[in-house]
This record gives sequence, C-alpha cells and structure tokens, in this order.
Amino acid sequence: MVFWVSLSIASEKRRLGILLLDLRPWADSQASSLFSFQLPVESLALDWRRKGKEKQEMGKTATSRDWSQIYAIYGVQQWQTLVFLLLHALLFGVLSVLYLLYFDPIRAFFESILSVTISLPGGAARFAAGFTGSVTALSAVCLLFAAANFFYSAVPLHHAMALRMLSFVDDWSTVKHALDLGCGRGILLNAVATQLKKEGSSGRVVGLDRSKATTLQTLRTAKLEGVGEYVTCREGDVRRLPFADNSFDVVVSGVFLHTVGKEHGRHRTVEAAAERMRVVGEVVRVLKPGGVGVVWDLMHVPEYARRLQDLKMEEIKVSERVTAFMVSSHIVSFRKPRQHVVGPAEVRLDWRC
Repeated sequence: MVFWVSLSIASEKRRLGILLLDLRPWADSQASSLFSFQLPVESLALDWRRKGKEKQEMGKTATSRDWSQIYAIYGVQQWQTLVFLLLHALLFGVLSVLYLLYFDPIRAFFESILSVTISLPGGAARFAAGFTGSVTALSAVCLLFAAANFFYSAVPLHHAMALRMLSFVDDWSTVKHALDLGCGRGILLNAVATQLKKEGSSGRVVGLDRSKATTLQTLRTAKLEGVGEYVTCREGDVRRLPFADNSFDVVVSGVFLHTVGKEHGRHRTVEAAAERMRVVGEVVRVLKPGGVGVVWDLMHVPEYARRLQDLKMEEIKVSERVTAFMVSSHIVSFRKPRQHVVGPAEVRLDWRC
C-alpha cells in the first residue's frame, strides 16, 4: 500500500515536471516580448528627458543672453522711478536696523511722549516702538519688491509680452504695413520688424510716438537690432492718427494706452477714459478690413474690449492677468470685419465716434 502511494506521487511529480517544461518556453517567449516592448518605451522616455533637459539648458542660456543684450540696447525707461524706489527702500531699511539696535532708547522716547500726553499702561510705549519698527521694516521690503517688479517689467517682461503678442497674428508673411502706437524705446516695434525679417516679408512697421527725441532713439535701437530697414518712426498724436483709413494690416501697442488722457489729472477720469476710447476708435479706423489689432495695457483693457464690441469687431479675446509694474495687465486682440452689415444694406461705421 505504501509502495503504491509512493509510486502514484512519483508519477504525478513527473507529469507536473513535464507540464512545467512545456510551459517554460511560452513563459520565456512572453517575458522576452514584454521586455522587448518595455525597452523602447524606457529608452524613448530617457530620450525625451534628455532632450527636455537640453532644451531647458538652452532656454536658460538664451534667456540670460537675451536679457543682457536687451538691457544693453534698450536700458530702463523711467529710471528715475526705479532710483526713487531703491533709495526709499534703502532709507526704510536703515531705519528698521536702527530701531533694532536702539530699541531701548526709542522705547524710552515713546514713554516720555505718552506720559506727557495721555496716561497709558507701562507696555504701551514698548508696543508703540515695536509696531513702528515693524512697519518701517515692512515698508522697506515692499519698496524693494516694487523696485524689483518695476525693473523686471521694464525690459524682460516687456520683451516676453512683445513676443507673445506676435503669436496673435496668424501669418506675418502677408503683412505689408504694421503700426506700433506709442513705440517708446522700440521693444515691441523691433520685435515686429524682426518677425517680418524672419518671414522674408517685404513689409514695414511704423512706430508712432509723441516725442521726436524718442523716435530718434528708437531708430538707433532698430539699427542695433539689425532691422533698421524694416522700421520707420513718426511723431504724432495717437488721438488723431496721421494715417488714412484702412492703412495697416496689423496695429499693436504695448503698455501705452493707459497714459493717454493723463493731462486731465486724477480727478477727471471721465475725460481721460473718453480719450482712451477715442484712441481705440482710431486703431480700428486705420486697420484694413480683416486686419488684426493687439493691445497690451494696464488696468483699462476691459474698457477696450467693451468698446471693441460696440464697434462690432470680431474675434475679441482677452488674455489672463499678468502683473506688470505692480498692477494687473491684459492683452486684448481682435479682427476688423471685412464687411459691416446692419439690416438689409451695408453701413460704413464711423470709427471716430
């Protein structure tokens, strides 16, 4: 009986071994196929990572090089504001350090003042001295942050937004005439000219500014950028553009329209808003039918979008918020319709209204 059981167990082991031997080639083939499938995926992922790192390194190098070149060419406009912020940040920083070093004499000074004027608990003078020192230190930090944001917005952000504005035009090779309102130092103007040169276009871009000295400086920066033959500058008033109707394929403007109407002062905001809306109407007037307008500005972009809707513009788009010069900014883009039809007959709208 024992011998029979042992013989049965041995036969079952042999059968199981034969089955395992039969399954081993199939398992090896499956494992090899799985490995052969995973290997290209892993190598592709590594290749993607390697290329991504190379692009990031190249991007960082190009960005740092471009920023240094841009600062060398354009400098910082309104550098007086930057110096003002830095000097006040330094002043408040020094005051906060003095508060920290001479806290006890300052506390005693507050005690002498408070004891003469009003009777307060003993810790009131200490609290007043500490609160004043904290506010002074916080003011220094805020002023330093404002100076850094102003410095960043003046050139790197301006250049980045100029390149972003170019993407709103589908085909630059078909652009023959472009206009930059308030060209200033020419960061956006030269970006447009560089794009025209890159596309091999025979087009030209006109920069309009209210200062003749600024236009001369802009022409110099265009020559430094190697696009002098694509750029023309004119002095003029943006509220009465010295151009005929339907003159430009593209009209752009960067951080300028909010300055229109400032001569009215802070208390006459209605008049200033009316002046800005007049400029928007002038932009539409000089655009060719089917032309594209792109405006990057501070604070007032929702007003421009509503005005463009009133003027029956098409494809009106407002970008997300971007902080520039410590305030919110947006890009608004639109396309001028090829035809304006109201009711059964075509009506020519008066863009100047």
